[in-house]
Amino acid sequence: MPSLLPPDENPVADVSPGLASVLPFLYVAWADGLLAPGEVATLRDRVGTLDGLSDADRDRARGWLDPQNPPDATTYFRWVRTIREAAPHIPDAANKTLADLGCELARVAGESDGIAATPEARQALTEIEEALGLSTREVVRDLVERHLPPHASGDGQAGAPPEPPSSFDIAALRTVVDGPHRDIRDRVRSLLRDPAFTRPDPETPDDEYRDVVLGWTRLLAEQGIGALAYPESAGGQDDIGKFIAAFETIGFHDLDLVVKFGVQFGLWGGSVNQLGTDKHREKYLPATGTLELPGAFAMSERRHGSNVRDLQTTATFDRETDEWIIHTPEERDHKEWIGNAARHGRIASVFAQLVIDGEGYGVHAFVVPLRDEKGEVLPGIRIGDSGHKMGLNGVDNGRLWFDHVRIPRENLLNRFADVSASGEYTSPIPSASKRFFVMLGTLVGGRIAVGSGANSAAKAGLTIAVRYAEKRRQFGPAGGEEVLLMDYLSHQRRLLPLVAKSYGLSFALHDLAQTFADLPAGGDTREIEAEAAALKSAASWHATRSLQEAREATGGEGFRWTSRIASRKADSDIFTTFEGDNTVLMLQVAKGLLAGYKQEFTDMNAFGMLRYVRDLADVRFGEINPLARRKADAATLADPDWHASLFERRERQLLVTAAQRLKGRMDRGDDSFEAFVEVQDHLLTLAHAHADRLILSRFRAALDGDVSSTAPAPSGETKRVLELVYRLYALTTLEERRGWYLEQGLFEGNVSKAIRTEINSLLHRMRPLAKGLVMAWGIPDEVLASDLVR
Repeated sequence: MPSLLPPDENPVADVSPGLASVLPFLYVAWADGLLAPGEVATLRDRVGTLDGLSDADRDRARGWLDPQNPPDATTYFRWVRTIREAAPHIPDAANKTLADLGCELARVAGESDGIAATPEARQALTEIEEALGLSTREVVRDLVERHLPPHASGDGQAGAPPEPPSSFDIAALRTVVDGPHRDIRDRVRSLLRDPAFTRPDPETPDDEYRDVVLGWTRLLAEQGIGALAYPESAGGQDDIGKFIAAFETIGFHDLDLVVKFGVQFGLWGGSVNQLGTDKHREKYLPATGTLELPGAFAMSERRHGSNVRDLQTTATFDRETDEWIIHTPEERDHKEWIGNAARHGRIASVFAQLVIDGEGYGVHAFVVPLRDEKGEVLPGIRIGDSGHKMGLNGVDNGRLWFDHVRIPRENLLNRFADVSASGEYTSPIPSASKRFFVMLGTLVGGRIAVGSGANSAAKAGLTIAVRYAEKRRQFGPAGGEEVLLMDYLSHQRRLLPLVAKSYGLSFALHDLAQTFADLPAGGDTREIEAEAAALKSAASWHATRSLQEAREATGGEGFRWTSRIASRKADSDIFTTFEGDNTVLMLQVAKGLLAGYKQEFTDMNAFGMLRYVRDLADVRFGEINPLARRKADAATLADPDWHASLFERRERQLLVTAAQRLKGRMDRGDDSFEAFVEVQDHLLTLAHAHADRLILSRFRAALDGDVSSTAPAPSGETKRVLELVYRLYALTTLEERRGWYLEQGLFEGNVSKAIRTEINSLLHRMRPLAKGLVMAWGIPDEVLASDLVR
């Protein structure tokens, strides 16, 4: 048989078939990163004893396998070319072992017996291969079939196949996920698709961008969206649930619009609606709902953000003129980060210490004009711009100073307290502390809305990342086509658990919004406040994490402005701070849990605290059955009762042990403030456990149709899909918290391992569902506005 080796210029063209048989091993010896120098030396010794090689062949092979004197690049690449040019003459060459490929090369080189035919020679090559300890079939595939798949180009995207179809009814799932008020959600989706809502160039100056966002807000106002929560007499529908649903849907689009919309209609208008009386609603809300009267919500100060009770701005009553005098006592006591203040706002609800005859009555809200109808700042008021920010530069945040600004007595928002012309202070709530918390409690709808908006931002980022991963290909088996990013377990691990948590947060927030909407006037909001604080914090932290993961999961493409991940990431970051700093809120959640919602957040002295923690501190937990700690079969891991028991046990045990630590410190003489400071790490862990359990329980309730909202219960294939999503949320949360469970002996190491294995199995089952799960959120492409999904 004539030789099929390369022509005369190839230094191995005249080698014997025996030497041809070791060409694959020569390649392996010098391919980057396959063998260490010591392993090359071992291979050299083995080849030196190989039967079937002449002395000359043996010397030549050993010379090429000298770690101190490697072959030059020309020689190496000629070996590679020799093997690849011979490969078409070898049946199924890509699936050969190194030994088999060597024997076939000897045959192609012209040998009809010897190396190519004898079992002894083949066995000798096989033993050399086994000694290397490599996955040699992959090495062979890489060697003989390396090429680009026909659909791919340099960026792994051009000519890519379309995104795969979903394997379930997306519309049916969306009906369940949208929950109540789907009509308003669809209406807002349709509005946001209009070209009028196209985002401006990122280089647009701040003032121009702010005017664009104002224009968007006005378009929504013209459609009655802003006034949804206001009384019908003020042009609204008296439906806070619809308002929150609209706010959540706007969150898919642009967070500047979310914040501008929220400041105007939720904070300014909401404070008038919730803290004022009919005279205020009639006077201000009609023009507020149409945006004829742009307003601001002036609560936070430079030195007092979360600590509202100690605000320094004063409102002093002047009997002689029947007016309030609004004043900023020191330069650094100005109102800070006030939305709508820097450019557009004409009026504000200003929170200030109410003072009569030198006596303080606590923080109250007052309506204070800022600008006239022409936009000129009124006397006694100084306004500054908060400046260019990390994000949300379409919102005109500003600073406010008041220099003895006079307003009518009627401008006190007097739902919970009033002052007569003679200066008599009256309130239906005798306790100043309770009055303060009741006042703040009426504004809890804003906190629910912010949590919902944050989750929408997370959904938008995850939708972009998942859809991109359904088209983008990177790497793959040697000789095979590159693999979709979404097919990698690592990519599923980074995105799908976040998708699952967004589902859980949706159900929890929808249920909470409906509970709040159904609350009768004057109803107790304390438990709702605690849930709102926990879920707002959980949702905004989730948005921060999800958008960062989405940015990383889309590589450099996600870093570009046109991906719309980067801008959402920058704009959403502040959601962890406004409407309450998350860490502060979570500490308040823990206090509420300790008091069983029987007392307002933060309002407990040592006596009051001891009253609540004493009984909790006496609780004892029974021993866990050793068999239960080790139980890790598939049925257990899929059992919602098992999930619930573990989530509930964690929350309850953390609550009891926190009470025990607090009681111990107060028993030794610490005051309640000192005791709380010393156990804040414990309290934060408790609050996180509470949020985890809330999300799990509301997710489960939604699956079972046992929720406050009017959303339809899932059934059939839709319920089967949601069961998988629920299970993924439950198990990935247990995996994240496994350190605590192992530390407490609630499950053992084998259970932790089984949870990890089951998550991987779930991800494999959910892989075909990935695109459908994000499409069910119903975010139009025009609203995503990302070039990564076009």
